[in-house]
Amino acid sequence: MTVIQTDKPWEDVRQHIASGDATGLLGFLNHLGPAETARAVSRLTVEEHGQMLTLLPPPDAADVIEEMPEAQAVDLIEDLPPEQAAAIVDELPSNLQADVMAELDAQDREAIFEEMAPQQAADLRQVMDHPGNTAGGLMATEYLAYQDEYRISDVISSLQANREKYADYSVQYVYVIDAEGCLVGVLRMRDLIFTSRAARLRDVMIPQPLRVCVDNTLEHLKEFFGQHRLLGVPVVDENERLVGMIRRVVVEEAELKQANRQFLRISGIIGGEEFRSMPLLVRSGRRLSWLSINIVLNIVAASVIAFYQDTLRAVIALAVFLPMISDMSGCSGNQAVAVSMRELTLGLVRVRELLRVFLKEVAVGIVNGAALGLLLGGVALLWKGNPYLGLVVGGALAVNTVVAVSVGGLLPLILKGLRLDPALVSGPILTTVTDMCGFFVVLSMATILLPRLVP
Repeated sequence: MTVIQTDKPWEDVRQHIASGDATGLLGFLNHLGPAETARAVSRLTVEEHGQMLTLLPPPDAADVIEEMPEAQAVDLIEDLPPEQAAAIVDELPSNLQADVMAELDAQDREAIFEEMAPQQAADLRQVMDHPGNTAGGLMATEYLAYQDEYRISDVISSLQANREKYADYSVQYVYVIDAEGCLVGVLRMRDLIFTSRAARLRDVMIPQPLRVCVDNTLEHLKEFFGQHRLLGVPVVDENERLVGMIRRVVVEEAELKQANRQFLRISGIIGGEEFRSMPLLVRSGRRLSWLSINIVLNIVAASVIAFYQDTLRAVIALAVFLPMISDMSGCSGNQAVAVSMRELTLGLVRVRELLRVFLKEVAVGIVNGAALGLLLGGVALLWKGNPYLGLVVGGALAVNTVVAVSVGGLLPLILKGLRLDPALVSGPILTTVTDMCGFFVVLSMATILLPRLVP
């Protein structure tokens, strides 16, 4: 397919919308590519969003929604009348349906559920009952399953009779279940084609196939697909009943989405993804919620400087080194946070291993703190020619580095044990601790050695 290259694709989309040309609009979007489609749609007004989705048939509107970031998709869906939104959601893959519906307001979500077929609404609610980053929350409920007493001819007849319904299914295998719906085997498509039509599924299936449970976490799923080169795997409940299937690509997308969320949180964007097409107050609120917390923490750190303002006034050279000590200690602490976060993700460390992590980080902190302290102390000595100034700033950096790496290494484990998000909370806590400790050590040492520091 040829991808259209244009500087302002939204202008072309607007022209198709204004002229009511559904065929032209669909053709243009199909040749635009996913990234450019998302960019073009993000530049349209709310009114134009509604006109575009009204103009397109529900299956094609769903294709557009599927190519967009989740936050933008939610914005589009929630602005539609419930009956139109339900028709579009009905065409989305079940795992994406759950993601979009979960982000809607409760009132909008229930209005859409009322417009959906009862069985479809029940299936979707079942997926939404599971946490998002579990097999149950990521699974698709579109799969092929037949009882083990069926014959090959029965399955082929069913596939032919429902070929339009199954055309959009991501089918790698046919799953075999017993009379209670429990997973007992899997049938490869080649076996379905080349096996005698009179054969029963139980005689040609692969028995006891690999499976995952609905409550398996994303970390477990990543490990599973890392060990097994499968495109998809069946999902069962606690009673071994088949309830869905999950594809490798969905797990990879969930892992990427999780990493993006952590990056946004570390960067101070709270409440989900932010796009510049969002309302001003929404974007401002998501940023201010984080910045306001940081103001409080910085006031706490600055109070240490206020307490020692007389010392700082007497030895003004200390003001040059305070931000350096704070910044270098913070960098050392962030390195320790990153290592702990990574080891937690890989399962290499447990939250109860605080002593082991503390001792490992203290060792690194002593070595790095001594090296950095000697370097910065040497700079202070060369600049002012006062060895006591070098002792104060160098010693403070050495001590603060040990504190920073110790706190940075332990924080993710402690926060994880408290069921808080380490990626979100570690940063500001570490910054406040390193600032307060650094300022306190520098200024208290300077106060003790003040006669030696003042010319």
